Amino acid sequence: MKEIKLKPIAKIAKKYKISPKDLFHYGEYIAKIKPILNHSSSEKKLILVTATSPTPAGEGKTTTTIGLNDALNKIGKKAIAALREPSMGPVFGVKGGANGGGMAQILPKDEINFHFTGDIHAITSANNLISACIDNSIYWGNSLKIDINKILWKRVLDVNDRSLREVQITINGKKDIKYNSSFDITVASELMAIFCLANSLEDLKERINNIIIAYNLSSQPIYLKDLNVTNAIIKILHNAINPNIVQTIEGNLAIVHGGPFANIAHGCNSLFATKTALNLADYVVTEAGFASDLGAEKFLDIVCNVGELKPNAIVIVTSTRSLKMHGGVEDKTLLPQLNIEAVKLGINNLKSHINNIKNFNIPFLVSVTQLDISLKEELSVLESWLKENDVEYAFNSSFEDGAYGAMDLAKKVVKLCEKKSALTPIYKLEQTLEEKINLICSKCYGAKDVEFSELAKQKLVLFNKLNYFVCVAKTPLSLTDDEKVLVIDKPFTIHVKDLLISNGARFIIVLTGNIVRMPGLPKIPEACKM
Repeated sequence: MKEIKLKPIAKIAKKYKISPKDLFHYGEYIAKIKPILNHSSSEKKLILVTATSPTPAGEGKTTTTIGLNDALNKIGKKAIAALREPSMGPVFGVKGGANGGGMAQILPKDEINFHFTGDIHAITSANNLISACIDNSIYWGNSLKIDINKILWKRVLDVNDRSLREVQITINGKKDIKYNSSFDITVASELMAIFCLANSLEDLKERINNIIIAYNLSSQPIYLKDLNVTNAIIKILHNAINPNIVQTIEGNLAIVHGGPFANIAHGCNSLFATKTALNLADYVVTEAGFASDLGAEKFLDIVCNVGELKPNAIVIVTSTRSLKMHGGVEDKTLLPQLNIEAVKLGINNLKSHINNIKNFNIPFLVSVTQLDISLKEELSVLESWLKENDVEYAFNSSFEDGAYGAMDLAKKVVKLCEKKSALTPIYKLEQTLEEKINLICSKCYGAKDVEFSELAKQKLVLFNKLNYFVCVAKTPLSLTDDEKVLVIDKPFTIHVKDLLISNGARFIIVLTGNIVRMPGLPKIPEACKM
């Protein structure tokens, strides 16, 4: 790739009529801006980018988001990409970064991946201050009558560290007050979810106040406001709530803010970022983590409802290399070999995600990631299927060709945005929790049945009548809850092992399969390859 010369971020901001006095600089190429939260014009277009189920082969979702943003600007549209901040957990674990790739990236790469402007660190510190104050309250006489066996709040770190999945907290030197707990990764925390779902500073404060941190000895909920530390939390977050702006390789604006995981949280950037982008541009391209069964479902069912957003179009990203892994090719080294049958079988995964998006009644198309190493015969098979099934599509080579590689995609997205969009959620808030879970599992995963553990059944009784959203924690690697099942050739059941309440986020977390809230590192992590 040719050497890229970055422009001062103030120069990029000027194109979008952002005044220099509204920039808070973090060096020459990164800045924060005040969020613009007033309602944007109904003429503004919001585009969601999702994908087929992720594989080690890569689908190119972030690359497509950035390439599409650049291409929209190239054809004369004023566009901004709104993206999540990378967590250092996967950056040092398996993924290795979250900036796009090739000629469709956001920059400066290392600064964005490592520390950035400190937002995730601020959320980590605020989260752990809450934990410290809970233990401190117990140490100094336990005036809130906290039941140490019913403390819900967990400490967090922005790392992958499986050894922190089980810890024992000792509150005083005599070691006669101790309880079992665990760490979550920061981007799976309720505080991160609240940070990204808040519509204003006042809303953020109210949601923080309403967090249930524990239950007392009478089994009544204890709220964070009972600790009297909400103002301290807001002070820690007072800079973090301002969205971050960076640039694409082609000198267009990207807002990167907030970063909840999509497999164990809701997987979308902050509403502060999306609403600010809608006030600054005519087209906003955003993405939801992982595939349509996780990130897109949560964006459409939770984020759009909370933020009063309605996407005008959805782009489903896929690649023939990825489809081959869903067609039975387990060894990544075999992907360069021609395998028509694997592509045909893998199309079933694409078909499932297309059906998912059809549930929401929003115009969509499929973006086929085309690389120099893509095999023409396989692309032809996929193209024939798309034509036969009357699915609109575009080839996208933005990895190699930048904006020019996504020109056809951009033009088709513009036309798509002119069609009628009538967002229809999968479930209604007034339905019971069990009904909501069953609808998501059947409509978005294709599950035949849902099986609840005895613990989950008890929690259903407790939470069933709450008009809260549902946030399913599930493996992203399969439509099932088993990460090893890539080829789905028989009916399957989703296994719900526990239900957790995120009262400030106003959703119920549904833990399925073997999902954990603190990931581990692979045998050879990316941290050892840098």
